[in-house]
Amino acid sequence: MAYIKGISYYLPEKVVTNEELIKEFPEWSVDKVAKKVGVYSRHIAGENETAGDMAEKAALKLFDEYKISPSEVDFVLLCTQSPDYFLPSTACILQNRLGIPTTAGAFDYNLGCSGCVYGMAMAKGLIAGGIAKNVLLLTAETYNKYLHPSDKSNRSIFGDGAAACLISTEGIAEIGEFSLGTDGSGAEKLMVKTGSARCHQPTGNSVIDDEGHTRFDDYLYMDGGGIFNFTLDAVPAMMKDILLKNSMTNEDVDYYVFHQANKFMLNTIRKVCVLPKDKFYVNLEETGNTVSSTVMIAMKQCLNAGTIHKGMKVMVSGFGVGLSWGGTILQF
Repeated sequence: MAYIKGISYYLPEKVVTNEELIKEFPEWSVDKVAKKVGVYSRHIAGENETAGDMAEKAALKLFDEYKISPSEVDFVLLCTQSPDYFLPSTACILQNRLGIPTTAGAFDYNLGCSGCVYGMAMAKGLIAGGIAKNVLLLTAETYNKYLHPSDKSNRSIFGDGAAACLISTEGIAEIGEFSLGTDGSGAEKLMVKTGSARCHQPTGNSVIDDEGHTRFDDYLYMDGGGIFNFTLDAVPAMMKDILLKNSMTNEDVDYYVFHQANKFMLNTIRKVCVLPKDKFYVNLEETGNTVSSTVMIAMKQCLNAGTIHKGMKVMVSGFGVGLSWGGTILQF
């Protein structure tokens, strides 16, 4: 069995409020931004601050808060789509910077909004296979470095941040069975097209999509409508599969912590899936969508507030870029 032993997170110092954002886009209002996406401010990584830097700070907070020694860690998993370098893996660099033994395994994996859940699944597998006993799961993203300055929609949604979690043979929450899924036919719905091997050089090209948004080859593009429709198809089926694999019914679930995409999408999922409002977490106001870190940040906020406590069964899930989705049950 595998358990979550502790969770911490880090948010960059720089904060951009809606008031500051609308100075660049006067056609918008503070209330319009807040009502549409549920975000009032978001943290932005510094010019020279990387995903690795943020992951390191989240890990150090975890070690301090839960009195964990780096010498206990025998595997490091880092979920990021904005690594410090193409190679080596940022996780390998963090092993050294955090003082984790050289006998520990370490690698990055490239996933976005479902990344936290996939990390839990891999960590559980490493423990079940006897390969590791204490897996440091890190999530860190600097999506704002991928956004075009004129992309008001995505700049209003995304925030930067990192989270850290120790998954071990004992802890505060047992990790249940997983439901995972992938549909690569939707890859272009959320993509940074240039900069890697398929299209290495910037093109400078841009086109207007069906929703009137500009799709820049050299910056992050999100087909908001396409992602929304995908989510409404994937999440209800995933939830049924999670319940089936964990021999549960909806009535057995005490709380739901889903990827904090945006307020409108979360409220729509809640209504479509007929979930009680008081059992469904929505809080993006001061962080925005931090991609792979949203689930762990949300769980930490719930633990701090006492919303989640011992004895509760919590469904967690992530969904987005890939297209990819995944979820499980945490027994606190």
